Amino acid sequence: MLQHMEQPSLFNPPLRDVYSVSRLNREVKTLIEGSFPPIWIEGEISNLSRPASGHIYFSLKDAQAQIRCCFFRQQQRLSGVTLKDGLQVLARARISLYEGRGDFQIIVEHLEEAGEGALRRAFDVLKLRLAQEGLFDVARKKPLPRLPRCIGVITSPSGSVLHDILTTLRRRFPAIKVCVYPVPVQGEGAAEKIATAIYLAGKRGDADALILARGGGSLEDLWCFNEEIVARAIFVCPIPIVSGVGHETDFTIADMVADARAPTPTAAAEMLSPHQHEWLAQFARMEQRLVTAVRTRLLSRNQHLDWLSARLVHPRHRLSLLQQRLDTLTQRLQLAQIAKLHFVRAALQKINARLQQQNLGPRLHALALGQRHLSMRLTRSMQLHLERQNSRLRQTLQALHTLSPLATLERGYAIVQRPATGELVIDAKSVKPGERVQTRLAQGYLDCLVEKIREN
Repeated sequence: MLQHMEQPSLFNPPLRDVYSVSRLNREVKTLIEGSFPPIWIEGEISNLSRPASGHIYFSLKDAQAQIRCCFFRQQQRLSGVTLKDGLQVLARARISLYEGRGDFQIIVEHLEEAGEGALRRAFDVLKLRLAQEGLFDVARKKPLPRLPRCIGVITSPSGSVLHDILTTLRRRFPAIKVCVYPVPVQGEGAAEKIATAIYLAGKRGDADALILARGGGSLEDLWCFNEEIVARAIFVCPIPIVSGVGHETDFTIADMVADARAPTPTAAAEMLSPHQHEWLAQFARMEQRLVTAVRTRLLSRNQHLDWLSARLVHPRHRLSLLQQRLDTLTQRLQLAQIAKLHFVRAALQKINARLQQQNLGPRLHALALGQRHLSMRLTRSMQLHLERQNSRLRQTLQALHTLSPLATLERGYAIVQRPATGELVIDAKSVKPGERVQTRLAQGYLDCLVEKIREN
């Protein structure tokens, strides 16, 4: 910053604040860099220079002016743009001043191509993202119909593309119906209208296949076919789509997502329509094969009919033979039923005789007596077992009572304990005069105060 100069006076003569060149350049650089934020600037590259340091120096110019630029080596890795004179670029840069020469310049931080170069980068970014999502996978592409009944055409109604497609379909297979979905194929809003037409065709389902077509053009002209909304509409469409956008060298996102790509709109029509001469020739061959097969079958049937005629028997004679056989079978059935009935009766008589021989009354009476005897034995055995267990229990209780400390207390003894802990006092020396103890008797407790200790 410029220093403030003191006002001259009679006793304070004026002092000159003399700047050096480096000081002036340094302060001007500080002033410029602090006044401008990073900016975007567009221009044409000229005077490109690549010294051994790896930095790049060039000028950006337009029709009226130019400015010096410096693109440091460490920033170039993120650019991905091959610089050359005459290239139109868009740069993000900082305004600065080179102190050594006092040159006004900009320091480039990021560089990208302007115009079509930006579209190409957007194309590559969208292509990579859609590929990662699987929109280009071959496995999900739908097969094209061999003989479509109706083909939907999504294109501009005013261009020559529609005329070429209709002419090709009429020439190759005029029986195929064509449904046209008119859309703009260039300009603002074209991508949205193309996607809407694809959704509508898929919803209606009146076509067996769709042709998405446009004539050739620049990348900017074909850009509506590189929009994400068109790619996703093609991906979810239930009808197979053939993309015939541009010429053979043109390649769009729609070509990659579509189920098939044709180099031109005419080729797309040829891809979906069979050639009528090939089908007529195939029909002729099939007709010949069918006539030959029918003739052979008729000849074979006639021979078989002649053989059957030779073996033919009069129906009246045949009925007589069948009636005689029926009578024979009826007699055999009657005899078999009578024999079966006699056999069943004999078996039933044998069973009745065996049942009469085996009277169950005495056996059941003997079993009942045995059951009562066993019940009485079980009752007596249980009573004896209970008496023995009661006797053992009484003996055990008597022995337990004999060994119990309570029995000792009933004989006049006592148990002395410390009241706080319940600890037994078995040695007179373990207590002191004046200490309180608790004495347990056979009936109740005594709280005692030790007055004197006596030993044995």
